[in-house]
Amino acid sequence: MTDDTERHNAKMAKKKAARDKIMATKTEEKGLVIVHTGKGKGKSSAAFGMIFRCIAHDMPCAVVQFIKGGMSTGERDLILGHFADKCAFHTMGEGFTWETQDKSRDIEMAQAAWAKAKELILDETNRMVLLDEINIAIRYDYIDVAEVVDFLRTQKPPMTHVVLTGRNAKEELIEIADLATEMELLKHPFRSGVKAQAGVEF
Repeated sequence: MTDDTERHNAKMAKKKAARDKIMATKTEEKGLVIVHTGKGKGKSSAAFGMIFRCIAHDMPCAVVQFIKGGMSTGERDLILGHFADKCAFHTMGEGFTWETQDKSRDIEMAQAAWAKAKELILDETNRMVLLDEINIAIRYDYIDVAEVVDFLRTQKPPMTHVVLTGRNAKEELIEIADLATEMELLKHPFRSGVKAQAGVEF
C-alpha cells in the first residue's frame, strides 16, 4: 500500500467515525412538511421522485395538482396506469389564468383542490401527499396561506409527509417547513427557443 493510499484510508476512516457518531443522534421519525420552490426546473420532478419512492416501499400516497390541467404527463399516466392502487391522483386545475381567462373559476377549482388535499392529508393511511403547484395558487390568493399554515400546524397527522411545490412559496410556508429547497435557475433551453419536451418537462 502506498503512502497516499494509507493517508486516504485513514482520512476516510476518521470521516466515517465522525459521521457514524452524528447519525447515532438522529433517532426521531416524523411526518415532514417539505417545500420545493424557486425559479429553477425540478420542483415537481423531485416531489414525484419521493412519491415513486413511497410507491416502491408499498406506502399509500396521493397527489393533488392545483394548476396543471388535462394535459397528459408521464407521471400521471404511469401512476394511473400502474399504481392507482397505491397512489390516488387528482388533477384539479385547468391551467393558468392566462389560459383559462376566468379568475372566479380558477379560485373555485383551487378551493376544491384544497378541500380534496385536506381530505387526503387527514386520511392517515396516506404516508405522503403531494400538493403540486399549490404555491402558485397561494401566490395568486386563490387559497389563503394562513389557512394552509394553520391546517398543517394543527391538523396534519404526525406521521404524514406533505410536499408543497411551485414558485414563490410564501415565507409563512417556508417558516413551518421541516425541509425547504429553492431550485436556482442557471440555464434553461426555453430561453434558446426549445419547447417543452416529453420526458423532460412532462
